[in-house]
Amino acid sequence: QVQLVESGGGLVQPGESLRLSCAASGRIFSINAMGWYRQVPGKQRELVAAFNSGGMTNYADFVKGRFTISRADAKNTVYLQMNSLKPEDTAVYYCNALLSTTHPALVSDYWGQGTQVTVST
Repeated sequence: QVQLVESGGGLVQPGESLRLSCAASGRIFSINAMGWYRQVPGKQRELVAAFNSGGMTNYADFVKGRFTISRADAKNTVYLQMNSLKPEDTAVYYCNALLSTTHPALVSDYWGQGTQVTVST
């Protein structure tokens, strides 16, 4: 069984920073892609930042220059450093991983439980 466990959310004021962490655990053969999405009530979940299968990063336009995704491969962990936070960044942030548990050709999508980020005065 694979689990993605997020941490680091919370309440901050505009302009402040937060760092999210997501650790994948369980029977993992390989991780093809891993990253962060976010969702607010009434809207679709949207990509924030992610590593693709080639190890390249992909950022949403609304976070470029403010957020940075990084990873620790040995720990199956990704991080999201969020700087200069704005009220519109308020959302539940979800970790996502595309990985295989037995064979590299058998890839499945996994999600974490989500962590709330609130940016408010």
